[in-house]
Amino acid sequence: MQQAKRKNLYHTVPDWVKDGSYFFITINCQVRSRAQLTRPDTATALFKSIAKLHANHTWWCHLCLLMPDHLHALIAFAPHETMKDCIARYKSYQARKSGIVWQDGFFDHRIRNDVAFLEKASYIRQNPVRAGLCKTSGDWPYIWPNTSKEEAH
Repeated sequence: MQQAKRKNLYHTVPDWVKDGSYFFITINCQVRSRAQLTRPDTATALFKSIAKLHANHTWWCHLCLLMPDHLHALIAFAPHETMKDCIARYKSYQARKSGIVWQDGFFDHRIRNDVAFLEKASYIRQNPVRAGLCKTSGDWPYIWPNTSKEEAH
């Protein structure tokens, strides 16, 4: 059976969206049945890159959680960055450094208010529990920053 053609998303943030707005981001590996991201060495490399981009003010990552074949994050992008270019550079670097084979593109959803922010953070933290990979969200080691408490943003 032939797969449906994926819609090409442009990831252009409208001018009226306030700088510093958070986005719910999902990035998938090309092969969805193989655990690429939860190998300890790969997870360490992914989190080091996230921390570096965060420290360099390229983006502000509130939360990132790695699943075996995809990741979810809450990220705000610096005004001088485009979401599309920033994610593309991150994926390209990690493909070279860690050998990750990513799907083309990514999914983004703008977070519109504090309630939505907390809902998405909870969704992200509960993802490995829903997938049966751990009993509680605090048991999952592949999270950045590695804390079981929800922080105020």
